[in-house]
Amino acid sequence: MKTKILKITGITLLTIIAIIWAAPYLLKGKITSLIKSASSKELKADISFSGVDISWFHHFPNLTIGVNDLAITCVGEFQGDSLVSAKRLDLLCSVRSFFSGDSIKIYSITANELRVHARTHKDGHSNWNIVKSAGSSNGYNDSTARSFALDLQRYAIHKGYIDYMDERKGSHIEVFNLEHDGRGDFNSEQFTLKTKSTADVVNFNLKGIIPFQITAKTSMDLTLHVDNNTHTYSFNTDQVLLNELKMHSEGFFQWINDSSYNMSIKFKAPSTKFKNLLSLFPSFYQSDFASIEANGQANFNGFIKGRYDEKHSPSYHTNLYVQDGYFKYPDMPMSVEHIRLGLQLDNPDGTEDHKTLNISEAHAEITGDTIDMHLQLKNPKTKPFIDFGFAGKLDLANVSNWIKLAPGTKMTGLLNASIHAKGNIFENEKQKKDVFQSRGTLGLLSFSFASKTHPHPITLDDLLMTFNSKNISIDDLNGTYLATHVGVTGTVNNFFDFAIRNKPLNASIDLKADELNLREWIRTEKDTSDNSVHVNTPFLVPENIDFTIHAEADKLHYDNLDLQHADGKLIISDEKVQFVDVNAKGLDGDITINGVYSTLESKESPDIMLTYDVKGLDIQKTFFAFNTIRRIMPVAKFIEGNLDAHMSLNGQLHGDMIPDLQTMNGEGTVQLLSGTMKDFGPLDKVSQSMDISELKDVPLKDIKAAFAFKNGKVSVSPFFVHAGDIDMEVGGTHGFDQSLDYGIYMKVPRNRLGSKGSLFVKDVVTRAAEKGIPVQLKDAVSMNVKMSGTINSPAVNTDMDSVVGTAAADLKKEMDDFVNAKLDSARDQLRKPSTTKKQLFVQASYKTKAKKTTRSVHKSTAHTKSKKKHKKQSKNYSTSLKKTKTTASIGHKKQQTL
Repeated sequence: MKTKILKITGITLLTIIAIIWAAPYLLKGKITSLIKSASSKELKADISFSGVDISWFHHFPNLTIGVNDLAITCVGEFQGDSLVSAKRLDLLCSVRSFFSGDSIKIYSITANELRVHARTHKDGHSNWNIVKSAGSSNGYNDSTARSFALDLQRYAIHKGYIDYMDERKGSHIEVFNLEHDGRGDFNSEQFTLKTKSTADVVNFNLKGIIPFQITAKTSMDLTLHVDNNTHTYSFNTDQVLLNELKMHSEGFFQWINDSSYNMSIKFKAPSTKFKNLLSLFPSFYQSDFASIEANGQANFNGFIKGRYDEKHSPSYHTNLYVQDGYFKYPDMPMSVEHIRLGLQLDNPDGTEDHKTLNISEAHAEITGDTIDMHLQLKNPKTKPFIDFGFAGKLDLANVSNWIKLAPGTKMTGLLNASIHAKGNIFENEKQKKDVFQSRGTLGLLSFSFASKTHPHPITLDDLLMTFNSKNISIDDLNGTYLATHVGVTGTVNNFFDFAIRNKPLNASIDLKADELNLREWIRTEKDTSDNSVHVNTPFLVPENIDFTIHAEADKLHYDNLDLQHADGKLIISDEKVQFVDVNAKGLDGDITINGVYSTLESKESPDIMLTYDVKGLDIQKTFFAFNTIRRIMPVAKFIEGNLDAHMSLNGQLHGDMIPDLQTMNGEGTVQLLSGTMKDFGPLDKVSQSMDISELKDVPLKDIKAAFAFKNGKVSVSPFFVHAGDIDMEVGGTHGFDQSLDYGIYMKVPRNRLGSKGSLFVKDVVTRAAEKGIPVQLKDAVSMNVKMSGTINSPAVNTDMDSVVGTAAADLKKEMDDFVNAKLDSARDQLRKPSTTKKQLFVQASYKTKAKKTTRSVHKSTAHTKSKKKHKKQSKNYSTSLKKTKTTASIGHKKQQTL
């Protein structure tokens, strides 16, 4: 009995364990459907994941639902934007609610390798606004179906990345390797939320009139008092660390809606050590910061207060003071001393135009060199006022003696500047109400710079710029880059407007270069540090400049092209370079280029729209210099001579600045002035099949052709070629893949035909003479030649039977013309009163012989117009014409006697 009880108990326990173990696997399908149903009901987005795991053991006795490879993608206005992704999302839920009840209660959510891409467009719309409003579900909702219910007590993020961009305010925040944990009773109306956060890097970049940027390793321990009724989060903490700068912060943050917030936050740095403030500069913090010797006092505080939405920005105030600052690396020979800085950044009401920046003093001394600067900026939007001064001298070769530069960075040069500017910045002369005064000079001697990313030094022998109230004059600039010596003069017309309003920098420049080798400027570089090959990206046209450059170069090299005496105008604006009458000599001729190069639409595949006009170019040199010409005009490989041409094209370039031929469209004309075609496979085959030696080396002169190309195909309009006494009309298409589809209409003199054609002509003439017919064949025979295959492997159809047929047709036509002429003569004589039957018989004898001869040669000519006309005119004479051969013969003899 005891054994039986134990056996039953064991089976029962095994059954329960089996059910507990198997239940999650049996329910995976239902959980997957439940997640998809819940997300579809609650969210306006596409949700996808690779699978679901259910485990008892991760957080026993609770059950864990794991969602793998989660992706949330926007629909509608932000269609295709990746909003959220996670390698794995773990949902901790109640076991009881998992197996019973209307809903499954979620206690905690953990996201691993979370990535968030949040965007707010200029119109104020945000891509994270994906939660459906009540009653907006379009799908069928089953009231009996189960759902998820949040009973949240904890959430966590591991290895997270957050990318937030607000286009309205020009702000961009990036957080790398975020570790965040939050705990609290989220279902309570009021509760305490304890959070811990660390991030390896936080980049905060505020663009606009007064840009601000900070990069820091961050750690925050916050205890927030949450009021769910007002959506307000209040805090007071001393545990905010930005690199080595410890901050005290207090205030509140209130959520109003997805695009509106209210806040009041105060911050200050309790420490007054200058070194802690120095840690906010990446160049110091990332280079042996712990070993830096630093002294001096600092004070940093401020506040942010107000509403943040599409129409409002919060007010703010920041103070930063440094007194008697000093720092030195122990392994560096020089120190920076007597650092003084006073900076205030204010905006009393959040209005953009009410921002003010005041740097009352900025001073530093470096082993005999001194730098001083001050800057006051007000009303930057509507009527900017600036008071700016910079004076000092600096030996740039000493920079590496007091600060650690990036490995491989070398710099030399002597900087000497004294610049002053004060007054309201005006956009044009009509707006000039207050006098803006500017004066001073900036000089740079013997400058050189090289780095790991720019291994070839940039050198300036001398640079002198003069500041005046109208513009900045570039009096002298002489330098070298990649063996190119450059001289520049010109003017910069709106430097302060560019610096304050972010207007495109306008300049007019004259540039002269001795030898510009673009083969070196645009090439594949090899990184010697890891022996990996990096292909250069296309040249990117700067976004915010408006330059007019009058350029000259004694020599210009690009790819296989060598040019001399290049000159022209370049207009650079709107991320485009416009070429205006760029002229050069090369390839034994003259070249003129107009057009546009643009990276506005695509940085990876630049757009080009170019027009070429060339005169007297050597064809062989042109063919091997331009890859595009080799595809558009492959026949040029077999032509020696010179040409004039006009061509316009548009399309895109690859990353290596080589044209993407499949995107190229264009048209043009080409005129071959003089030359010779040799070893051209298709004509060689025609020459061999017909024994025409003149087609082996074809002299070419004054040949004009029009062409167009699109979708990898070139269409050539018919053009004429005269090879001695052989006339050819050529036209057709070929592909950039070198495929051919051409037709050649040829007129070949009979004495140029091969043996087969010559025998045919001799036979026809002999038989005609035997009949007494004075046949005169045309001097030339017409034929059509079909070319297909490829340039290097052509297929040519030269059907000799069709050539013979053409010659026979010419013979028949001449015979018909002969007979019709005799019949017309007979008709005219019959109409005369003195016409006799004798004369009629004379004419009839010719008709009879002509008919017999014609029938013997061509049986298919009964349908011709001349034959019909002849039959109609001669039916009244049919009785006489059908008399015996004897009568006809007598008539013929009488005619001969006469």
